[in-house]
Amino acid sequence: MKVAVLDIKGKETGRKADLSDSVFAVEPNEHAVYLDVKQYLAHQRQGTHKAKERAEIAGSTRKIKKQKGTGTARAGSIKSPIFRGGGRIFGPRPKDYGQKLNKNVKRLARKSALSIKSKENAIVVVEDFSFDTPKTKEFKDILKSLGIENKKSLIVLGDSNNSVYLSSRNLKGSEVVTSSEISTYKIMNANSIVLLEGALEGLESNLNKN
Repeated sequence: MKVAVLDIKGKETGRKADLSDSVFAVEPNEHAVYLDVKQYLAHQRQGTHKAKERAEIAGSTRKIKKQKGTGTARAGSIKSPIFRGGGRIFGPRPKDYGQKLNKNVKRLARKSALSIKSKENAIVVVEDFSFDTPKTKEFKDILKSLGIENKKSLIVLGDSNNSVYLSSRNLKGSEVVTSSEISTYKIMNANSIVLLEGALEGLESNLNKN
């Protein structure tokens, strides 16, 4: 599949980028996309929630009233969950929410997500660019030239570029990743995918591994 390569002004350079059909034109597997997104969101959970139970509460162990004759239920400790300040019954404990997913399923999910965006004409290929120093204004100008300044955008670089990353960090609707950091969730969450020329080879190589 041939796609026109744009410059940072949003104009065609006269070159064409060849997007592999094995990555950008596969039959989308929605269940694989669901599983990969589910795993990604699960891994965002810290799982550090914790409530103190009866044995962990600091308090007296003295029997607070006699066993019989009070006309009320027996009570052996002020730390009982039925009293204010007592422990919590079956409270949350630290938990790892991580999920396992086969690598081939993850690759299929990313191919499916890219193919979905390709069918929606939401993928743009732009020639490689960089900044000498972080420039958020210049980065915003590029997004404006591409017509995506008001959309959620995902910019995919070939290699890590700190200046480009820092230029985008203050922009809520834009995210910069390298071809090796791309995920199904980030693809599906973006309205527009901007692929730099230098990212294509690495992206296709990673997703076509056996």
